[in-house]
Amino acid sequence: MANQFLITDVRVYLVESEGDGGDYFQQGKGHWLIDTLIANPMSGYEKYKASRSSWGIGVMGSIVVEIETASGARGIATGFGGYPAAWLVKNHFARFLVGEDARNVNKIWDQMFRASMPYGRKGMPIATISVVDLALWDLVGKLRGEPVYNLIGGLCHDEITFYCTGPEPAAVRDLGFWGSKVPLPHSHFDGEAGLVKNIDYLAAQRAKVGSDFPLMVDCYMSLTVPYAIRLAEAAKPLGIYWWEEVLHPDDSEGYRLLKQAHPTLKWTTGEHEYTRYGFRQLIADRTIDILQPDVMWVGGMTALLQIAAQAAAYDLPIIPHGSGPYAYHFIGSQPNLPLCEYVAASPDGRSIRPVFGNLFTGEDLPQNGRLKISDAPGFGMEIADRGLLRLFE
Repeated sequence: MANQFLITDVRVYLVESEGDGGDYFQQGKGHWLIDTLIANPMSGYEKYKASRSSWGIGVMGSIVVEIETASGARGIATGFGGYPAAWLVKNHFARFLVGEDARNVNKIWDQMFRASMPYGRKGMPIATISVVDLALWDLVGKLRGEPVYNLIGGLCHDEITFYCTGPEPAAVRDLGFWGSKVPLPHSHFDGEAGLVKNIDYLAAQRAKVGSDFPLMVDCYMSLTVPYAIRLAEAAKPLGIYWWEEVLHPDDSEGYRLLKQAHPTLKWTTGEHEYTRYGFRQLIADRTIDILQPDVMWVGGMTALLQIAAQAAAYDLPIIPHGSGPYAYHFIGSQPNLPLCEYVAASPDGRSIRPVFGNLFTGEDLPQNGRLKISDAPGFGMEIADRGLLRLFE
């Protein structure tokens, strides 16, 4: 029986259609994710401040990794990275997979991570490892006939609750979501006028949904410490539930100052941090109230479980960024509050669409802001249309 777990082939595909696959930002023109005014790290440059697509947030594109065993079983996963990621999988990481037992997930992850250290302790190379790792978990689940959540400890919650990130919080509320997260439109580069506009914007969003509906703010690494302190102070009457990713991910000292200035507010970050090493100081400093790693970027499920083990010693909850069913299985398996993010996939942010577009069958979708996690093997998804894929050779 052991031979059924022997990995015999690793294939990687490029996804060249808009809105399909694991790159959140591979969307057509007019989609709120790329063409909405959002404060971002490029906000200081007039040419690039109004649209994230203008400075190339979606240039990488999506990939799909498919791992096959001697028994013909296949595990699949998607993520971002495009051509560079596909090259890494085929020309570097495949050597740690072919001929290996698929159940040796920790070993394979460790070998990929250690081998990539000369060029990839953060960013795209780690995100590439994530896709391979998720495909492995999917494969082992399918070989065992078990959903991934059973492989990582079983269910603490058979249903999870969602908040939605999008441009229209009233529409989110009407769809049954627990809460809404809105993108901040202006940064410190816009001066005092921008600060006033931010408060006016947030006040308008609060007025749309009422005082009791949780409202969060995504600042997308765009602010400075003094600006964030002033913004949070001015917005206190609005009851913002949390302030997300206000600083550059490496500014751990800045987060300490934010917590010192506003100890009763919730500060969150982690979307653009990587592996257990990147999260170690964030956890130990106790300046972050909720960690938000993206399982498709952080190093995959293996890395996320390592981070969760560290965070558990500090009673620090994890609410992953986006990631669709990959996040659902993790959240269902953890004793923390079963709250999950759904990033509005529709162009106007007013309706529910699959996170991965038309790529997969079996992708679970929230209904009325809730979801009972599927017990299908692996992550429960299969490739729906191979016409969307181009084999990387």
